[in-house]
Amino acid sequence: MATAHQLFTPLRAATMTTLIGLLAVTGVRIGEALRLRPADIDTTGGVLTILEPKNGADRLIPLHPSTAEQLKTYQGLPARIATRPQTDGPLLVTTGGTGYHRSTIEAHFAKIVDTAGLQPRGRSRPRPHDLRHTFATARMAAAYRSGADPQRTLTLLATWLGHTSAAHTYWYLTATPELMLLAAHRLESKEPKS
Repeated sequence: MATAHQLFTPLRAATMTTLIGLLAVTGVRIGEALRLRPADIDTTGGVLTILEPKNGADRLIPLHPSTAEQLKTYQGLPARIATRPQTDGPLLVTTGGTGYHRSTIEAHFAKIVDTAGLQPRGRSRPRPHDLRHTFATARMAAAYRSGADPQRTLTLLATWLGHTSAAHTYWYLTATPELMLLAAHRLESKEPKS
């Protein structure tokens, strides 16, 4: 995120850091984030409303107070207000006050990744969509660490991610060494003692 401030104008840097943070802490799809309007964000109640998502049903996503505050701060940025965005237009705006195209965001993200020196894992370079996978994996690891019910967490994740079935969410759970170790410890603790 610090790299965005080195590369871009203040508004574009604020847009990219807000978007990256939002993707990382909510797991929303990039298209859903780009379609967000200020009216979709309840900063007082800490709820994000995703309208017309990929699978059709609107959904509500809880927001941490720090995330709600960051979205409110972005919305009130003088540089954003100077673009004179439409009241019912997108939250994340270009210098012209219009919404971004996904391809433009992906190009900006690639520039951030390259400048920051982030190395690809294997053949694939980091993409904004990877933050959705990271979100799901981190939530599941946190559930294991806290002793929460992994199946319940998986069901919540499926809802937050907008999946029609928890089975689709399994694909988002990267088999990280930490997650596998936490799951193994959970299984060992449930095995009957002989």
